[in-house]
Amino acid sequence: MGVAEIISDVVGPDIGVRVIGYDGSKAGPDSADAALRIVSPRALARLVTAPGTLGLARAYVAGEIEVEGDLHSVLDAMPEVTLHDIPRAQRVALARRLLPVWLRHHQPPPEFEYRPRGRLHSKARDRQVISHHYDVSNRFYEWVLGPSMAYTCAVYPTADATLEQAQAEKFALVGRKLALEPGMRLLDVGCGWGGMVMHAAELGVKALGVTLSANQAAWAQAEIARRGLGHLAEVRHLDYRDAPESEFDAISSIGLTEHIGRAQLPSYFASLYERLRPGGRLLNHCITDPRTPTKRLDPFINRYIFPDGELHAVGHVVSVMNDAGFEIRHEENFREHYARTLAAWGANLEEHWDDAVAEVGVGKARVWRLYMAACRLGFERDNIQLHQVLGVRPHPDGRSGFPLRGW
Repeated sequence: MGVAEIISDVVGPDIGVRVIGYDGSKAGPDSADAALRIVSPRALARLVTAPGTLGLARAYVAGEIEVEGDLHSVLDAMPEVTLHDIPRAQRVALARRLLPVWLRHHQPPPEFEYRPRGRLHSKARDRQVISHHYDVSNRFYEWVLGPSMAYTCAVYPTADATLEQAQAEKFALVGRKLALEPGMRLLDVGCGWGGMVMHAAELGVKALGVTLSANQAAWAQAEIARRGLGHLAEVRHLDYRDAPESEFDAISSIGLTEHIGRAQLPSYFASLYERLRPGGRLLNHCITDPRTPTKRLDPFINRYIFPDGELHAVGHVVSVMNDAGFEIRHEENFREHYARTLAAWGANLEEHWDDAVAEVGVGKARVWRLYMAACRLGFERDNIQLHQVLGVRPHPDGRSGFPLRGW
């Protein structure tokens, strides 16, 4: 059996993508616009130690598999493999078949595959994990994220809105849900490059953001100074668990919960509850699993993008918030918006591809290209979702402070 036929069996024989092997073999329709080109036997060897999506991802990142055409279109043509991996029995059979290739061509995993050390979700290990992903290069993120430097789902007010308009709308929406007004105090946990902090400061709110990324904190502080917002806004390089415990009027958590393990969720929401005054609001914005998770995070995402990440069903998030004392007032799903956001980030990366490769290396740039295309597909096909959950710490007499309708 030729190389192309072997790979075609893995990804599915009817996917509508050409497969071209380094041995000259071919599979799939000749009329297909996109193709997978297997350029090295090392790609097959990787399928012995990781016979599934992780092995294919390692080969792509290492340049042993090339994609001709649009990567998202290729992944969309084989959604079962992209989103759910291949069945265990098939993985075992594949590893056995390719063992002779592995004996001759095996390689260690690509150098940027990451396995953190230390106790799971300890402060030291969480600091390592966040640094691994977010301290890549501020310049690289400027090219990918655009001027907003917002690395979370945007909210598109219209189908033709730009990424920058959609990110501005997201921050405005969070501000409206939190009922931010001049003179209030906001805590933004996992604040990234400070987008929400600066938006709140422009509303006259005294805002503090905390992040475990030193690069993010440095960039945010410089941008706060450039905008003349230093009297109201501050970003600290700090674990959310070490944030000030004084009573805040509102808390935003935009993209942090994915880094909080299931076992830590109760203490996470309890700590945020304690930092709010009675009547204070929490807006929790996070990627979720559409159903109760039955398996761990995708191995490629876990090794290359978000080590130690965990997704939770939105119902579980709501229940843990309730148990911490929050009353839930509103919830909505923005998964289609995240698909659009990832498409825009992917387009930005392609536009700055040569600069990105020069900045972080071709392997790391390919990691980001693959991650954004695969996650975009996940949101489009309801394999993952993005939920905003709005809660309030009620007054002792039960008052919420909310109007009869709306926020």
